[in-house]
Amino acid sequence: MDLKQRIAADLQEARQRTHQLLATVDDERLVTQHDPILSPPIWDYGHVGVFEELWLVQKLSGARPMDEWLMNAYNPFDNPRPLRGRMKLMDRPQTLAYLDRVRGRVLDLLEEVDLADSDPLLRNGFVYDLIVQHEHQHDETILQTLQLMPGGYLPALPPGRSARPVEDSMMEVRPGRYPIGTDAPEPYDNEHPRHEVELGAFRIDRFPVSNGAYQRFMDDGGYSRSELWSKDGWDWIETFRPEAPEYWFRSPEGRWNTSRFGQIVPVDPALPVMHVCYFEADAYARWAGKRLPTEFEWEVAASWDPQRKRARRYPWGDEPPRADHANLDQLMFGPAPVGAYPAGASAIGSEQMLGDVWEWTSSNFLPYPGFVAFPYPEYSEPFFGATFRVLRGGSWATTPRVARVTFRNWDSPIKRQIFAGFRCVIDGME
Repeated sequence: MDLKQRIAADLQEARQRTHQLLATVDDERLVTQHDPILSPPIWDYGHVGVFEELWLVQKLSGARPMDEWLMNAYNPFDNPRPLRGRMKLMDRPQTLAYLDRVRGRVLDLLEEVDLADSDPLLRNGFVYDLIVQHEHQHDETILQTLQLMPGGYLPALPPGRSARPVEDSMMEVRPGRYPIGTDAPEPYDNEHPRHEVELGAFRIDRFPVSNGAYQRFMDDGGYSRSELWSKDGWDWIETFRPEAPEYWFRSPEGRWNTSRFGQIVPVDPALPVMHVCYFEADAYARWAGKRLPTEFEWEVAASWDPQRKRARRYPWGDEPPRADHANLDQLMFGPAPVGAYPAGASAIGSEQMLGDVWEWTSSNFLPYPGFVAFPYPEYSEPFFGATFRVLRGGSWATTPRVARVTFRNWDSPIKRQIFAGFRCVIDGME
């Protein structure tokens, strides 16, 4: 398969995934804004087409927009999420027709473009990779919205992966200078440029924190002990009065249950805790006598091979993920038990660093030294600063194409709808 054939196949696979996620959502819920922090699903549906038209038709051919109104209505900066539920948007038939029209133009132009061109957008299909990864990211956002809906909008939840007996332990990283980021042509600018950082010695949890461990924090008064929380975290507690992770609730018998895509299931103590915000993760770490890792510590623990003195693309090596490496690609519709992926361990021995749950770090979302915005400044630049915290590692809803150790996600420290958990670190060596 040549490069253009592979690009066409990748575009089709991404679109088919989006169609499958939304096929069983009825028209009323498709256009409903289920939470102000998430778009109506129909907005995401149209937006992936508008973004594709902008970059793969207008930017490559100089063509005018098919409809100027669409360029504005589906622009995330012109229309922030809280406004999108009140906007006039395309309905399902109009959206599908528009997506097909754009894709036809894209495939026609693909036949004409030179992917060996010196233009960095075209070289080796860079801009097409951008569009594919962008749609995959919106599929994960759509899954966050589906989580808010009653059951029946997804296939029957598949059986989970078997657990293996594990013991809590921490893996050591020696002090030194380590490479961070990448100079490879990844489509997202905030991963660039590759540079070195100096780190002190630290130990990092072998596994993400489990539901069982998190329940011990809750049982020890974790949500009522102000000394465990930062000032901003305690303000969040007093404002929202949470008692448990998002989607958890007690049964009449006093057991913890959780809502999983509209189905009520008992909280499984072996699974990584999920749907916790940064403040919850930070408070747990204090309770455990630990702290959250910086994003640099997380990346080094995931990527650095001490024997070969180099960073890997994935924790297990440079080869793309296999089914036994990580829980990715929306196959399980939830995290796997702690210890379920020993083949995916990093060189230092930490497991499940890709997939299952995004992991909060203590780092603000900031540009790397020498950062240059490309191909458009709005992807990263408006979000740099102390407002957002970095998450690493991907989740069960992340596609393998996006999951890599250098990928930087970010969100507000109060957000809980994301499929996020965490692991902890301690300074020094044993």
